[in-house]
Amino acid sequence: MIKPIMKDPIFLAQKSVPATKDDLEIAQDLRDTLEANKAGCVGMAANMIGVLKRVIIFDDNGKATVMFNPEIIKFSGVFEAEEGCLSLTGSRKTKRYKSIKVQYQNEAFQTRLKTYTGWTAQIIQHEIDHCNGILI
Repeated sequence: MIKPIMKDPIFLAQKSVPATKDDLEIAQDLRDTLEANKAGCVGMAANMIGVLKRVIIFDDNGKATVMFNPEIIKFSGVFEAEEGCLSLTGSRKTKRYKSIKVQYQNEAFQTRLKTYTGWTAQIIQHEIDHCNGILI
């Protein structure tokens, strides 16, 4: 279901709690909401649709990928980026890494490790920041 975008910075600044198998419907809501906002959005975290759970979705070279409980476990190549956010107006400078290794659970709740680089890595970092209550 397409959900309204949360714009309350006090809500968005709260840390999300771990997702469980009971939270699978969040993935579909994120898919639907990302698709509805694809003209101006390449990733979302569950708190952007009003749910404080560690679930993100992002455009991975044209495929919408969902991660439950993502954690960056390795990173390299720091750079300064300027990013916007569907939940906030304007854009802001932030620190990002060119390469990240992420541990997460897929929709079958199997633990996975994957390395991402470039633009996709930047999107994932932004969405994990949302999970951690960090607003850029």
